[in-house]
This record gives sequence, C-alpha cells and structure tokens, in this order.
Amino acid sequence: MMKKILFLTGTRADYGKIKSLMREVEKSNQFELHVFVTGMHMLSKYGSTYKEIVKDGFKNIHQFINQQSETKMDITLSSTVLGLSNYVHELKPDLIVVHGDRLEALAGAIVGSFNNILVAHIEGGEVSGTIDESIRHAITKFAHIHLVSNKEAKDRILQLGEREETIHIIGSPDIDIMLSDELPSLAKVKDRYDIVFVDYAILMYHPVTTEISSLSYKVKILVDSLIKSEINYIVIYPNNDEGNSIILSEYERFNKNNKFKVFPSMRFEYFLTLLKNSRFMIGNSSSGIRETGIYGVPSINVGNRQEGRYDPNSKQGSIISVDENEYALLNAINNIKDYKETTVDFGDGNSDKKFIELIENQAFWEIPIQKKFIDMQLY
Repeated sequence: MMKKILFLTGTRADYGKIKSLMREVEKSNQFELHVFVTGMHMLSKYGSTYKEIVKDGFKNIHQFINQQSETKMDITLSSTVLGLSNYVHELKPDLIVVHGDRLEALAGAIVGSFNNILVAHIEGGEVSGTIDESIRHAITKFAHIHLVSNKEAKDRILQLGEREETIHIIGSPDIDIMLSDELPSLAKVKDRYDIVFVDYAILMYHPVTTEISSLSYKVKILVDSLIKSEINYIVIYPNNDEGNSIILSEYERFNKNNKFKVFPSMRFEYFLTLLKNSRFMIGNSSSGIRETGIYGVPSINVGNRQEGRYDPNSKQGSIISVDENEYALLNAINNIKDYKETTVDFGDGNSDKKFIELIENQAFWEIPIQKKFIDMQLY
C-alpha cells in the first residue's frame, strides 16, 4: 500500500518552504500526500491563504481553524494538538512532516511522537532571538528525522543529543523555488497587486512575544522613521503572534500615504519576485537574514528578533543591524548601498529531490520510534 505522508502548514511562510517537497510526494506512485492546513491560513484577516494551497492543485487538504485573531499561544497549541490528533487517528499517516519553529509544527511533532508516528522536522538546528527558538529545539527533541539546511544546523542538533544517522542536510526547500526559472515577472506581480512604484523597499516587522510591553513604543518609532524617509514601501502584515494588533494599529497611518502599499499576505512566488527587485528589505523577518542574501539584496535588521541567527553575510556588509531608534533607522536607510554579491549556504535548489530520495529508501522507514539521547563524546 502507498504510504501516507502528512504535511502540516500554519503560515504563508512555512508553506512556501515545503511546497516543493509536497509536489514531489504528490507526483510519486509510492506515496499519498495529505495536507493539514491551519493557523494563519484560516484567518480572513490574513487573506485566507488556504485558498492559495487549493489553487495550487493539491488534493487531500484538511482545513482546521485552531484560533481566533491573537489567541494566546498556549491555547492555540492545545487547540491544534486536539484537532490534529482527531484527524491523525482517522487518517493514520506513516509520516508527519513539520517545518521550522511555529507552534503548529510543535503540535505536529507532539501528536506524531505521542502516537508512534515518524516525525520529520525541516530546518531544525537554527537559532533566533525569541520564543521561536525554544519551540524549534523542542520540536527537534520530539522529531525522529531532521532535515537541515547546512552543517552548522546539523552540529547544533548533534549537541541536542540526536543520532547522527537521523540528520540529513538537504538545504532550505524554499531555495528550490527561489532559484527556479518559473517565478512570475515583475510586471506580472505589479499588475496583480496594483503596485505602481518604480522602485521600492519591503517592510516585514513581527511582534517579539517576550517584549510585548515595549512593542507599541518601538513600532511607533519604526513607522515614524519610514514615513520620514520618503521612500516607497511594500508592507506585508506581521504574523499572528501576540502583539500583531499593536503593529497593525500603527500601520493604519500608512493608509492615506501614497508611499506605502500594504498587504495582508502575498503568494510566495510573487513575494520572491518583489524581493529580488527591491532596493532593500527592512524589519525583523528571517527573510531579511536569509532570502535577501540569496538574492544579493541589502537588508536592515531591526531589533533583536533575529539575534543569534546564522548570518553568512555579516562580514560582507549586506545586513545592517539597528535598534528601533529614529536616528539609527534613518541613517541606515539613507546610507543603504547596492549589494549584488549573493550567498547561498542553504542548499543548491534541489532539496525536493534529496527529500524524495530519502523517503524512497527503505532505511528511512526503519528509523526507531524510540529515541535515545546520544552524548557528544560518543561522536
């Protein structure tokens, strides 16, 4: 019988990173693809992005609403565990695939491990400056297979006591899409989203859940600075973590300013085209650390949300890190320089092929469900 592979997606970002893998599974005659869609995808506030997954033609899509806007993370986690558990007991998948550091991925890892189902975690072993890092490492300890982006991530997972034979470097799957020749043209993207800017920067700024008390002050300074810069900006909504309403309230100041074009969400491929052709990116999204470097686009990293995150570009000057300070922000914006040197340290655009080769190998399915901590000195 065909093995059932269940992918879990909760955000526009993680879907962009797993889509190429899902396509390979869908094409295979050895596997049956299933997709559990939840989180931000199901919220109209963020554009009901589950529709994009449907438009992409995937079959066996199960939609689950796990939250209202700004539901507390612990409540959302428990809701997701309950909904996914009920679904898994009916589906009986052979493998659950989760990505990154969001609570939906943690729910997937918990449900899989508690029900003796293999769990594969994509992009474990990375660091960031928020609660997301704790979530990511917790997922690593629940997961049975680790599909990492580079050797540095692999080394961190070894430090967490995981068996080396369960760790596979496949690169970051979103690079499969980033480096493809099938991205839409800039003209097509501008037409679809009614963007009239000749040149522009991109703003993506998310709440830091451990710093909610200072968020209102910080985002006000950021918005003040961007307005004073008199540059065109394409603005993407923050994620749905606690505090996003504070950011969106400040973003209302953009509504009557023709220098700003604000979107709740955007198709991943269309976003990539805009990013590739932008003057720079500003904010605290991981895209400003990773995707910008791959395309050779300068980035202004604001605050400490990405503190400690692996940054292969730092010595080359493509990323400027500043606090939420008006003088520092305007100085960074006014002194941004073109940066065309690209850095690809997260794979070579064939993560999907490496993934399908792994799961087509019988040895993959013989990985023990029972985990054992491996002390470092044994390597």
